[in-house]
Amino acid sequence: MGPVSAEITIDAPREQVFEILADLSNRPAFCDHFQHEYRLQRIDPVGIGAAARFHLKAPLFHFWMESVVKEVEAPHLIVESGRGARIDRMPVGTAWELTEAGGGMTEVRVSFWTEPSHHVDRMKDRLMPAGWHRRQWRRALGRLRDLVEADTRIERLHVAGASQF
Repeated sequence: MGPVSAEITIDAPREQVFEILADLSNRPAFCDHFQHEYRLQRIDPVGIGAAARFHLKAPLFHFWMESVVKEVEAPHLIVESGRGARIDRMPVGTAWELTEAGGGMTEVRVSFWTEPSHHVDRMKDRLMPAGWHRRQWRRALGRLRDLVEADTRIERLHVAGASQF
């Protein structure tokens, strides 16, 4: 599936929005409507190497997916890559781009894509509902905007057994 993108303008400084997005432990607060059973793979959920695993329940397709932060250019870019689908054989990617929109506002754009190499994955990828993914990312960005603009304290996810201090 080619890149599926969604964007939104948030009334908050770019640095504040970037700080929330860069911390994978914040993701369930705005992505839990389509990323279920979200689990951190590393104690430190911020920066290059931070990883999470979750169950994606798309229509007709239910599979686990992993996302690892590969590139961080504060405060404007976060690139994640990972694997998903059956036995984690399909590469996936997510990119978060933040730009200043003037007046202290931030334009956030998220892009998600898959790169199937196995013939079965290519066939399923053609059937994958891109519109569903686009709607889920739009909803996630709307929830992110609501959290940031309301200055709501986000309850962070923790690794099981890790110190909560």
